Amino acid sequence: MDELTLITKIQKQIKESYQQIGDAMIAGTIDNMEKYKYMMGQAHAYLKISQDISNLLNKKEQKDEQGTVIKLNTKD
Repeated sequence: MDELTLITKIQKQIKESYQQIGDAMIAGTIDNMEKYKYMMGQAHAYLKISQDISNLLNKKEQKDEQGTVIKLNTKD
C-alpha cells in the first residue's frame, strides 16, 4: 500500500468518525452535558487532524508542481 492510499484511508476514517458524532448529537443520544462536551472535543480534534493532513498534502503538491502561475506583466 502506498502512502497516498494510506492517507486517503485515514482521512475517510476520520470523516466517518466525525459524522458518527454528528449523527449521535442529532439523534439525541447524549443525555448529559459531560458526554456532550466530550463528544464536542472529539469532533474538534477530528476536524483539526483532518485540516492538518489537508494542509500537509497541499504543501507537498505545491512543491511537486513546476510553476502554475503565469506572469502577465512581463516584457521579456
